[in-house]
Amino acid sequence: MASLRKDHLNRCLYKGENYRKCDNRYSYGYTDPLGRRKVIYANDLQELRRKEDILKRDQLDGIDIYAAGRATINETFDRYMSTKVDLKESTRSNYLYTYDHFVRDDFGKKRLIDVKYSDVLQYYFFLLKERDLSLNTVCTVHGLLHPAFELAVRDDIIRKNPSDKVIMEVSKRLGGNTGRRKALTVEESHAFMDFVSAHPLYYHWWPLFTVLLGTGLRVGEAVGLRWQDIDLDEMEIEVNHSLVYYPEGENRTSRLHLSTPKTEAGTRVVPMLEVVKEAFILEKEMQLEDGGLNKTVIDGMKGFIFKNRFGGVPNPQTINDAIERIRNEYNKIETLSAAKEGRTPLLVPHFSCHHMRHTFASRLCEVEDNPKVIQSVMGHKSVVTTYDIYADASPRRNKESFTKLATKLNGVF
Repeated sequence: MASLRKDHLNRCLYKGENYRKCDNRYSYGYTDPLGRRKVIYANDLQELRRKEDILKRDQLDGIDIYAAGRATINETFDRYMSTKVDLKESTRSNYLYTYDHFVRDDFGKKRLIDVKYSDVLQYYFFLLKERDLSLNTVCTVHGLLHPAFELAVRDDIIRKNPSDKVIMEVSKRLGGNTGRRKALTVEESHAFMDFVSAHPLYYHWWPLFTVLLGTGLRVGEAVGLRWQDIDLDEMEIEVNHSLVYYPEGENRTSRLHLSTPKTEAGTRVVPMLEVVKEAFILEKEMQLEDGGLNKTVIDGMKGFIFKNRFGGVPNPQTINDAIERIRNEYNKIETLSAAKEGRTPLLVPHFSCHHMRHTFASRLCEVEDNPKVIQSVMGHKSVVTTYDIYADASPRRNKESFTKLATKLNGVF
């Protein structure tokens, strides 16, 4: 039987209570409704337990409010989050950031039992039109609200989920535009990368962009690569972790942290194209000529391949900003050149790091017929994800498919 913990006066401490010899203070650790660990402090044990009683009473009051149907959307969401005990910390933090940023201060203050289908529909259109959010972001918000409402349905607080089929209606009214990312065409990606490689200010981005376009890695996986994760002789890349920014602490300051894959499929070995190998070699040469390799240590991990101008690991948002800046300059120059030459300009549409992953996946789907190969390389848990999200049909692929079909059907009818 485990011995009871005691303070310096030999008094037994309850679960969660601690006595600190360094400053003779007491503390009590608990988990708040959002699943975050919190600690309260006191100078003596009686004061601490008074604080514990108040805390527990407040929590019970919150339960009573919820059970009586007087809870707000915010209180319902917090209750839902408290049930997600198995969430990774980075995922939990991202959920909270999204909810706090888009819902908590306005729509979240509505009473749960007063919310109707039309309220949710109007709010989503408010986010789209007034706050200028993309449909993808609204879908992310929906992914938090819908299960919170569903929990209230299962608890018999409300009879129906007011967010059921709202996204379908929003998509319908937007003309079926679900916000699915589009891959760059072969011509667009070649034009962009040729511009980067030849530009005196932007050429240093070429290795990282090449890795993103040539491997299909998520941006967090790419910036998290270490030299020990790649084998230039065997032409392989081992993906076993990623780096993510997520807010933490009371002030919600964002920092880079190590994150392991959400599923076993995320841990994989990706074959290395020759051009990707060249990119790694060039990146090392440029760094050695400019002060040495990246020495950043994150959560005990070091040896990262890519380095920003400050010597640290590149920030995904900074990469996206660079893509947009380069794209804008390319389009301006291409527009002027095309006008002088009397031709239609080849303009590059807006895209991000994740569009590069999407572009790689689309190119892979065009040349690879085995869905398991595609699933493995992309690190998807289900092959349905590969075909439903990434495998866009292109006019070129359609023509190639019908050419093959015509050959097989020749003489049949």
